[in-house]
Amino acid sequence: MTIYIDNETIEKIKDSGDIVDIVSDYVQLKRSGANFVGLCPFHNEKTPSFTVSQSKQFFHCFGCGESGDLITFVMKRENLDFTEAIKFLGERLGIPIESKEVDKKYINEREEAYRINREAARFFYKNLTTNNNALKYLKKRQISAKTIRQFGLGFAQDNWESLYNYLTKRGFKAEEIEKIGLIAKGSGNNSYYDRFRNRIIFPIIDTRSRVVGFGGRVLDDTMPKYLNSRDSIVFNKGRHLYGLNLVSKFSDREKILLVEGYMDVISLYSRGITYSVASLGTALTEEQGKLLRRYGKEVYICFDSDTAGIKASFKAIDVLLKIGVSPRIVLLPDNMDPDDYINKYGLFEFEKLINQSLHYIDYKIHVNKKKYDLNRPEDTIKFTKEIVKVIKSLKSPVEQDVFIKKISQDTGISKEAIEREIREGSSTYRRTDRKRKINKDRPIIKPVQDRISSGSKKAQLDLIRLAIDNREYFEVINESLTNYNIFNQNYQKIFQLIENEYEDKNSLDKDALFDTLLRQDIDKKLVEAIFHGKLEYEPTDMEQVLSDLINTIILERLEEARKDIIKQIEDIERKKSSDQIDDGLKKLFMRLTDINERIKLLRQE
Repeated sequence: MTIYIDNETIEKIKDSGDIVDIVSDYVQLKRSGANFVGLCPFHNEKTPSFTVSQSKQFFHCFGCGESGDLITFVMKRENLDFTEAIKFLGERLGIPIESKEVDKKYINEREEAYRINREAARFFYKNLTTNNNALKYLKKRQISAKTIRQFGLGFAQDNWESLYNYLTKRGFKAEEIEKIGLIAKGSGNNSYYDRFRNRIIFPIIDTRSRVVGFGGRVLDDTMPKYLNSRDSIVFNKGRHLYGLNLVSKFSDREKILLVEGYMDVISLYSRGITYSVASLGTALTEEQGKLLRRYGKEVYICFDSDTAGIKASFKAIDVLLKIGVSPRIVLLPDNMDPDDYINKYGLFEFEKLINQSLHYIDYKIHVNKKKYDLNRPEDTIKFTKEIVKVIKSLKSPVEQDVFIKKISQDTGISKEAIEREIREGSSTYRRTDRKRKINKDRPIIKPVQDRISSGSKKAQLDLIRLAIDNREYFEVINESLTNYNIFNQNYQKIFQLIENEYEDKNSLDKDALFDTLLRQDIDKKLVEAIFHGKLEYEPTDMEQVLSDLINTIILERLEEARKDIIKQIEDIERKKSSDQIDDGLKKLFMRLTDINERIKLLRQE
């Protein structure tokens, strides 16, 4: 029996691990442009020639020639085999590794499938080079001989048994060929026929350069236009992306573009867009979404502008949002696809479209604007209600506010009316709005250094931890405590540093923040408590948790302000002098009434 770790776990390791972090445990790295350099750990050298690319998750030594990904690095540095290296990284990254016992029959069957696919790809490629009709078709689509070779394009003859005869003559069993979907059983017991006939063939190649399946497109209008390999021991449509093998080699991983078809990927690549991929005839899956996230910092979607393309874009957006990716949408003119556009207008104009791409919310607004006539009141109402549903899905109050203003400007509907529409059924907005009413025109209260309850201290500590963990939590805390300064000066300094770090980031590097805080004039024990302590509850409703912690601080501040005002009133009453003092008393009583009302409202929450 052989110990086997499934591909999903391996991909999770690659997705979660950062090669710079891993290598930094062994090599002192320094940034050099887009990469990192250091002394090679595999041979002795005095001048650094060891380079690590964070964008490509790859290392290479120009001195000794060693290269590979983070798994390869651990294998070489720790002298481990592949399975041991995966377990080593899993333990370091906190990813549980489950080893499965798989018999050699399974391994052999999988390797045989790869061999069959490779031989079939060669057969199809050879067919293409000798078929004038297929070559004319590709030439008409502006596909060069070089591009044909790069993608391994082929042609399936208009023959029912050509591939079957070719493969069986080379010793492959019909049952094995049939299992991976290249042939199908005929009506007779021992008869088989080719599934791909009279089609341009697109080999589907994984990032390890193995042919895992095929797609086929007819030369005319015969249906079905496209035919894909069925799922097999080496292929699952929902786990692969067409063109990813080339993206993994040539893209800088700054961005990745999702398109609909094989020809889109090929045309874009041949004209310089080396970062496009296509799903394989199905709606985007979560597994494919994770591949997009892994191979591009920015994810773009460019589907056809027809009804089917819009529907597919909306589905892809939902899948990507679920895994934490906010995609941008590239808009094409009506009745055009990426292949059409780049062939007609060229690389420069297509890149302009990418630079003008829309935030996914803007895209949904754009689509609904075309759906409704905003000159008609009834359509304006329908449009606004439709977009309100979209805005409700946003977790960030800042994002909500931006798009509320945008819709208000587009429709002429007041911002307040749109906010009220959003509040219906939205507990988040109800709570936030109530806070705004409570805190409207609230007084700025200066810090009191010597009167802090243990409850307030704990609330401050927990809020700082939550602000570090999540930017959205930080924004809620920052908005709610703008004028109610955090009591302790140490907390104020920490919160200011957190705000500075979040200025252009969605998340924080906690280790770097910890080191920064230790270098500041801040109580070191407090810093240790923030980073090494834990929240003592299991929050099931973070909105309520944040509300309770914030209220704890605000209530104590209001109570302190209340005591100070009462003391001032008592001092003035003891003096009992001029009319000016009466005016002062009147203002103090008004402030006291206002604070009492705020305390009452907060205690009711």
